[in-house]
Amino acid sequence: MCIRMLFFGGFVMLSKLNYFSKAEWTLWISSVLLIVGTFVLFHQTDYLSLAASLIGATSLILNAKGNPLGLVLGIAFSLLYGYISYTFSYYGEMLTYLGMTAPMSLYALGCWLRHPSGAGRAEVKVGSISRREALLALVLSAVVTVVFYFILKAFGTANLLPSTISVTTSFLAVYLTAQRSPLFAVAYAANDLVLIVLWGLAVLEDPSYLSVVVCFVMFFANDIYGFINWSRMRQRQAAAA
Repeated sequence: MCIRMLFFGGFVMLSKLNYFSKAEWTLWISSVLLIVGTFVLFHQTDYLSLAASLIGATSLILNAKGNPLGLVLGIAFSLLYGYISYTFSYYGEMLTYLGMTAPMSLYALGCWLRHPSGAGRAEVKVGSISRREALLALVLSAVVTVVFYFILKAFGTANLLPSTISVTTSFLAVYLTAQRSPLFAVAYAANDLVLIVLWGLAVLEDPSYLSVVVCFVMFFANDIYGFINWSRMRQRQAAAA
């Protein structure tokens, strides 16, 4: 059932242009054009960063629809982004995405596949978190933050403070994703803001990373839309139930 749902999601996406609304098409196309336009305009040659940015933008619009394929692409983005972070000595980002975000996204994928919103629909059932789960998330985030701070410091991570904050927001985002809570998009939006600052500092030293900054600016817009759409999904699913 889970595997069939995943492949069905891909079929729907590729075979029906009306799977995305006009607003969603506009958001995705704008993201792609801005990312590619920045890459071409500044004569950049880091095609790996370009590929990661495009994969990431596509994963986010699918996540906004609650489609499990978005998490599959998100895992691919995590692997690419981890390597890109390594090239600039952002070991915090590398360790976060390779050691935490990618594995937790894989777990979240399993959670999404086990909770479809309806038979044959490429849409996850929107969940919620209790106060106890929210408290647990905050406690775990605090522990992860402290542990990673000393790990990143030992690795001589560039821009240690924003790198550490990025770990915190990333952990919260993936935790909430596995819980199928609309708040996951808010946590990712917060993470996007941190990463815009982090890579903005990198651009001051190497302009070739500008496309990564643009990538996260578009990620921020996509995550804001994701929260809005998941709120709509929750209302629609509740009404249908």
